[in-house]
Amino acid sequence: MRRTLVFGAVLSAVLSAAPAMAWWDGGHMQIAAVAYSKLSPQARAKADALIKLNPDYASWVAGVSDDKKAQYAFVHAAVWADDIKDPAHGYTKDDDTPTGQNIGYADKNMHRYWHFKDVRFSTDGTQFVDADPINAVSQIKLFVAALPTSSGASDDLRSYDMVWLLHLIGDIHQPLHATERMSAINPDGDRGGNEVNVMPATGETIDLHGYWDRMFGGYVSVPGAIFDANDKGGISKLQVDSVKAKILDPDVWTHESFVLGKKFAYEEPVLSENTVAVLTRTYETDARNIARTQAALAAARLANVLNDAFK
Repeated sequence: MRRTLVFGAVLSAVLSAAPAMAWWDGGHMQIAAVAYSKLSPQARAKADALIKLNPDYASWVAGVSDDKKAQYAFVHAAVWADDIKDPAHGYTKDDDTPTGQNIGYADKNMHRYWHFKDVRFSTDGTQFVDADPINAVSQIKLFVAALPTSSGASDDLRSYDMVWLLHLIGDIHQPLHATERMSAINPDGDRGGNEVNVMPATGETIDLHGYWDRMFGGYVSVPGAIFDANDKGGISKLQVDSVKAKILDPDVWTHESFVLGKKFAYEEPVLSENTVAVLTRTYETDARNIARTQAALAAARLANVLNDAFK
């Protein structure tokens, strides 16, 4: 159903004011739901125990039956890294002073720059330097290394790291969390498409990054996300390349996302449009297919990371 222009204007205003988030709640929780179903019994038990240490755990399982608490907490935990961007959580915006620290739940910084690694490219020869070395990839490596019991890290730290990983592995599989276009129009970069406006078939104007982020829906419930992931058209039904799923190097993941971002997120009409790119049916079909494939792959890799760490 075509949305009204009033709705489109409101949505556009909300999106322009919001910080970048990959996949929004719906996508992150669906990825977590599928990953949870792929965990070994041993990995699942260890993941369940660590998630209970998160300060929001009690609210995640409030009113949930005992047989579903573990699954619901795991799925909800996948959006905690975005939840703490809400001022009500009391976390500090530290974007101007990026840090790659790993100190557990004592860390009260939002670390919004941990959610992406902008691999840059230029469409017109505009010169650029590499993005900040503290990013999603640097943190994924740090967190994965701390997960095994043999790392000697405290359970508090391992819980913190695992909850971040539930989110960041989803993030880095969103092509625009690994791609940034440099041009004369945006010489400092377009912030992964946040500075690019597009108009999809729904009729509203939205930034390119937000268009890709919302591919699996916005603020949905945990049971809703689980249902969507396992519905007949859900990402759990997609066939994932077993060889690719076993690749656990976040540098490889990032390169894959960059290639997809450059080829599909910035394909025409986005590539040449300087105001509002009216998306074609081909563009939107490609975007949906890429998003679904990437989300399913992220779920498989997330499960493999945890199975390997908790074996």
